[in-house]
Amino acid sequence: MAHIDLDDTLPGLRALLKFRPETAGPLGALAETLLRGPGPLERGERELIAAYVSELNGCRFCSSSHSACAAAQLPGGMALVRHVHADPEGAPISEKLRALLAVAAAVQRGGREVGAEHVAAARHAGASDVEIHDTVLIAAAFCMFNRYVDGLATTAPSDPAAYAQIAERLVSEGYANLR
Repeated sequence: MAHIDLDDTLPGLRALLKFRPETAGPLGALAETLLRGPGPLERGERELIAAYVSELNGCRFCSSSHSACAAAQLPGGMALVRHVHADPEGAPISEKLRALLAVAAAVQRGGREVGAEHVAAARHAGASDVEIHDTVLIAAAFCMFNRYVDGLATTAPSDPAAYAQIAERLVSEGYANLR
């Protein structure tokens, strides 16, 4: 049960944006820009970074929904996403994405946890400054989104099919109109 009077028929962030629509536009625009806007990282890779950080934060709603979005956009599907969550070092992903996930994990622990060695490893693996920047911003933003969703105890469906439906909508329509 949510800590405040939310529409419990809406899961996660959607309930919060309906509760306070003034935040829906800016938060939706941020998610749209980070996860679907122009950038050198593929949409599925960006969703995977969001899902990975959400998994590290233990945010079931965000981890499940963004894992489903990543799975829908990556060739390895949900098996790949699960492998990344369990063992990013052993997952069948590029060295660049592996290095960017290490940067994202450092951000999840704390912004100052990102060290020169993380950036050097990402650059050595072929990441551009824009890719490093975007990874840090996605990770930081999802720490905020995770704390927002969990801090107010929003509803998180237990049925994986619910997240597949959420992913289908987000992949096709985006984040700009989350209300």
